[in-house]
Amino acid sequence: MTEAPQSKPTVSTMLESEFQDTTQQAPGERTIGEIISQANSLTAEQIEKVLAYQREHGVRFGEAAVALGLASSDDVLWALAQQFHYPYSQDSAKGLHPDLVVANQPFSEQAEGFRTIRSHLIMKLFSDPDQPKQAISVISPDTGDGKSYFAANVAAAFSQLSGKTLLIDADMRNPRQHEIFGLSDKGAGLSTILSGRAASNVIHHVRELPSLYVLPVGVVPPNPLELVERPAFGLLIRELLAKFDRIIVDTPAASLGADYAVIAAKCGAAVMMARRDKSNLHVMQNLSSTARIGQVNLVGVILNDH
Repeated sequence: MTEAPQSKPTVSTMLESEFQDTTQQAPGERTIGEIISQANSLTAEQIEKVLAYQREHGVRFGEAAVALGLASSDDVLWALAQQFHYPYSQDSAKGLHPDLVVANQPFSEQAEGFRTIRSHLIMKLFSDPDQPKQAISVISPDTGDGKSYFAANVAAAFSQLSGKTLLIDADMRNPRQHEIFGLSDKGAGLSTILSGRAASNVIHHVRELPSLYVLPVGVVPPNPLELVERPAFGLLIRELLAKFDRIIVDTPAASLGADYAVIAAKCGAAVMMARRDKSNLHVMQNLSSTARIGQVNLVGVILNDH
């Protein structure tokens, strides 16, 4: 009687027992081996070599793949981050803008600094469930203070937690967020909404950071201050606060006009940026006084060393 030919094991079959003796997998969750194999397009033969090395040396799949030159240490770290639902860009050259250090260099000192700031903001604004939700505006005296860089990275840091985070570019004088996130500056955006020309699909999902969304300026308007002073802006913020867990709002520099003060007042909270040895103390005090007049919750001052 002829024996039936044995079927060749598939990639998923070869990997299904990986880590079973050391790691409990949640139902439907991919293993480290599956993530690395798919990301590096490993063939069945290469996977079999890794598994053989793993059995022989008693190491984990990732360690075996690195030892055989089929994966890098960064690949293993990235795969581990996927299991812990901690998204970041695996390859900054092909992924997000280099300014987005929280996503491109998540284990750097700079990224850790943004996570520390995130923790302080959570304690000040989100620890009391009875406290009304507020959007966080980012304000500063002058252009070049680092507002857009800060806003983008803090938003990215918040998006690595549970819940949805929205980054609004309300700097309708010198917008930058569309550059950081690779969006068009000619399409619909905040200016379209505030000018009464209702548009759909103005909020963009950031693929590399699944919980982050961006509302760009769109076309730069000739009347930015008048647009944010309209009731529509405050209504928009309130509507978005009901849909998103956290909102970060980039603003124009104070030296360009009163836009920042109007935006901060309608957001409810603000973080002030300053540059070491460049920002004028008197100007900073004026910004703080203006924020108090507008009943803005000034939750912190960030000193930019660059």
